[in-house]
Amino acid sequence: MLNFVALLFAVERIVSLSPNATEILHGIGAFDRVVAVSTYCEYPPEVAKLPRVGGWTNTNLEQVLVLDPDLVILSDAQAPLVDKRLHLLGIETLVVGSQSLEDIYKAIDAIGRAVGSPLEAKRLSDSMRAELSAIEAAVRGRPRPRTLVVVDRLPGTLRDVYIATRGSYLTTLVEIAGGKPITPEAPHNYTQISAEALVVFDPEVVFDMVQALNAPVAVPGMSELAEDPTAVWRTLEIQAVKDGRIYPLTDKRLVHPSQFAVQAAWEMARRLHPDAMPK
Repeated sequence: MLNFVALLFAVERIVSLSPNATEILHGIGAFDRVVAVSTYCEYPPEVAKLPRVGGWTNTNLEQVLVLDPDLVILSDAQAPLVDKRLHLLGIETLVVGSQSLEDIYKAIDAIGRAVGSPLEAKRLSDSMRAELSAIEAAVRGRPRPRTLVVVDRLPGTLRDVYIATRGSYLTTLVEIAGGKPITPEAPHNYTQISAEALVVFDPEVVFDMVQALNAPVAVPGMSELAEDPTAVWRTLEIQAVKDGRIYPLTDKRLVHPSQFAVQAAWEMARRLHPDAMPK
């Protein structure tokens, strides 16, 4: 938990342990104060010049301590793994939500206040709200295809499939983009589902975001880095396959709970209702 009393001084050295936090820091003009990022941060491109301090389960706390940050920012999903350990080292942290669209707005606000850029944060949130409202208005009144968002599965197969659940920011974006999420609510953003259940759900549209969350890997019987998501789905008898509406979304930023939620909604709307969206 961030101690705002302790941060009455300017925050000049920031370590970001999550891609969404790094993206938000860039969006509010505070990226120049970031001194290290996680293994998974890829945007902005300047992260390539910064030290990496590991991922969720292997954060290099010694390296973080040596960097002497004023603030470490991490997501709520990471917090149980590293937040207490950082506090034991005397390091101030800010934990931001990552489950819902409202969490994204709150994260932008919290990060903006913590680093002394509240007006920039408000501008970013206001811009997001306006753009998402414009997308929603463009598709209003149109038929809403039954839509499934797949965020993980065993590469090259439809085993160990994980889908975004109702109430997550990804399914909220589907609704904004003019689709009808067909998954139930769950305690977290994602839940596992069997291939048999996929047939029962029978989605009319599938957004396959697996390659956005995972680096492509070698798949048995396929050349390295060569998975074809649409070919994987052809093994299943569902309406989305019959209609040719399996849409791979591979830009990693689209699955991060940051300002890039706007781009994710636009990409979804462009496929759900192509005649309603500009090219």
